[in-house]
Amino acid sequence: MIAYLAGTLLDFSEKSVIIATPGGVGYEVTCPASVIGQMPGKGQKVELFIHTVVAEKAIDLYGFLSLDEREVFRTLISIDKLGPKKAVAILSSFTPDHLREIAFREDDRTLSTVPGIGPKSAKQILWHLKDKVDGLGSATGVSNAEAPSGKAGREYLDALAGLKNLGYAEGEVRPRLKAIFESEPDLDAAGALRTALKQIASSK
Repeated sequence: MIAYLAGTLLDFSEKSVIIATPGGVGYEVTCPASVIGQMPGKGQKVELFIHTVVAEKAIDLYGFLSLDEREVFRTLISIDKLGPKKAVAILSSFTPDHLREIAFREDDRTLSTVPGIGPKSAKQILWHLKDKVDGLGSATGVSNAEAPSGKAGREYLDALAGLKNLGYAEGEVRPRLKAIFESEPDLDAAGALRTALKQIASSK
């Protein structure tokens, strides 16, 4: 099985990349949108951790920038009726740590924002994923316990998603939001978002 590829980026699309290895072989690899968005320019070096799916009529490769992403992908596809395409869609929308929080909070509303996953499917996925969430072991060391509990947890996730949609890096805003909710646990997502934006503006 192919577990890792390093080579030159020949081309990429919205869903996949083509990597040419030093041996002259080119591989097309399906990747989450989050991975595609971090690709360098054509002709540049690229490294991906690979999960190989062998089917009757094809061998499909799925690529990730970290072992953590790949392990979460493998956890997702181990869930009944959740295939690689839906797993890629989920990881295109959420980082591994964000997904851990969603699973821990059983937040089907947030998960159902993924294209192709409705409310009923989201509930079923989370029902299975909750049993596996401890096995998702974050390589970054982030614990579900770092997120606020109770109602604040849902508001925290909504505020985090809002800041990401505005273009802020999750690693930058996550600690800020955590501190905001620790000081004001009754805030809703909109209030936390406004507070975070004010803090970011004043820090520049």
